[in-house]
Parts: sequence; structure tokens; C-alpha cells
Amino acid sequence: MLIAAAGAHNLLFSGPPGTGKTLLASRLPGLLPPLAECEALEVAAIQSVASCVPLSHWPQRPFRQPHHSASGPALVGGGSKPQPGEITLAHHGVLFLDELPEFDRKVLEVLREPLESGHIVVSRARDRVRFPARFQLVAAMNPCPCGYLGEASGRCSCTPDMVQRYRNKLSGPLLDRIDLHLTVAREATALSPKSESGADTATVAEQVAEARERQQKRQGCANAFLDLPGLRRHCKLSTTDETWLETACERLTLSLRAAHRLLKVARTLADLEQADRISREHLAEALQYRPATP
Repeated sequence: MLIAAAGAHNLLFSGPPGTGKTLLASRLPGLLPPLAECEALEVAAIQSVASCVPLSHWPQRPFRQPHHSASGPALVGGGSKPQPGEITLAHHGVLFLDELPEFDRKVLEVLREPLESGHIVVSRARDRVRFPARFQLVAAMNPCPCGYLGEASGRCSCTPDMVQRYRNKLSGPLLDRIDLHLTVAREATALSPKSESGADTATVAEQVAEARERQQKRQGCANAFLDLPGLRRHCKLSTTDETWLETACERLTLSLRAAHRLLKVARTLADLEQADRISREHLAEALQYRPATP
């Protein structure tokens, strides 16, 4: 969560039901820095065009959570008179898709372009409108249709074919655009758990704010939104580390896009440690959040 918030990286939670995936996602806006003045004006303009109620926690970033039955136009915008969709309403904020494989595959595929470009173009017979859509995608899914694959209790009744069909609902290009893939494990049931020492929300939010400020001063945007020239300029590696990363990507059969996104995550890890250069340790940790292509 800290890494995702610090670099605005897309995040996918995978785990059994009741492990806190939705709760974690709903807490993400509280870790993000407040909207800057120019961002707040953009969000207010979008809210006005969409005739939405203004944000109740202004200037907290938007958090949108459409139901998995949402259609393509509801997600990207449309209508006879084009109106903003959920991805535009999440501009400068978070778009949370719970039960990701339950969304229609065609609906999910429309996310691929705005995740790269930061905008969406809606074309109709009389109108052609360009809506902003620079959002952070957070998604959650179960490991199988019943949700209990891999549990020691053995209550999962899904066959390998059922599991494969369930996971095939998500295309490779879409998963390639998600920077962090995290498995949320089931914990022992405790209605009154003992408090554990760790950073609270305020402390983590302060770390996120410091990392974001560092990124703004260096490149003018969050690490996740770096373009290719910015990536080459601000994510330079030593010759040995570059060779090591290329070998790792070949062994894991990662695409060039995945390698670029891995570099952005490593840059965020370096920013959290206030390091000027990306080290081998940052690359190795970033690799752990990226699954190998089967």
C-alpha cells in the first residue's frame, strides 16, 4: 500500500474472501496527498459536467467503486450527449474494481488505452469529446471461482479447468499494465486482535507525501506516469544492474512494458529511501511484485 500510494502505481489484490482486500483499497485515498490547486479545479470541473454531488472530503482525491455489472459506456463515458464515465470521475484519484474477473471482459479491455495515455476519446455521430482519465487503478479478485484455492482446509472444489477459465477472464495486456500484484493471505480469526507495533496512517501518509514531493521536484509527476524519455532520464541503471535486469526479465518472460513499469516501481522504492539512484536491491524487490508470465 505504501509503495502504491507513493508512486501512484496500479495495484491488484488476490486472496480468499474476507481477508480485507476491499478494506485496504478503501483506505488508500487516506494515504494520498491532497489535491493540488490545479488538480482540484480539474476535479471540480468534471464533477460539474457530470452533475455529481461535490466531494464530501474536499480536497481528498476521488474514490470511485463501480459495480461489476457496469457497462462499457458507464465506465469510459458515452451517451447521445457524451458524459464522463467512472474513469474520468476518478481523475487524479482511485478507481477500485472489486471482483475484477466478474466484470465483462470487453468492459475491462476499454481500460487499456486510458491506463497508458491518461485520457479517453468518446466519438459519436455528432460529437467527439476527449475526457481526462489519469487515475490509479486498484483491483481485487479471488484466486478461483469459489475463492478458497490453496487453503489448508481443502474446501476448494474448483477443477483446474474452472480455475483457468476464471483467470482467463483477465487478458495478459491488462494484467501487464498493473504494476503491483499482491497476494492477501488469510489470517487466524480474532475478534479482538492484539495491537501490533507498526506505522499508523498518519505516519505512512507523511512518507507518501515526502516521496511525492521528491518526484514532483525531479520530474513534475508521479513515477507511475513517467513517459519513455522521463523513464530514461530518471531511472538510469549501472551497466551491471541493467544487464542483471534484462536477464531477469528474459527468464520471467516479461514484456518490455512490464520491464518499464518494474523500473518505475524501483524508482519509487528508491524515493521512499531518499536514494538518488536505483540499486540492485530496489530492482529485486520490484521483481517480487511482478508475476512471471505462464
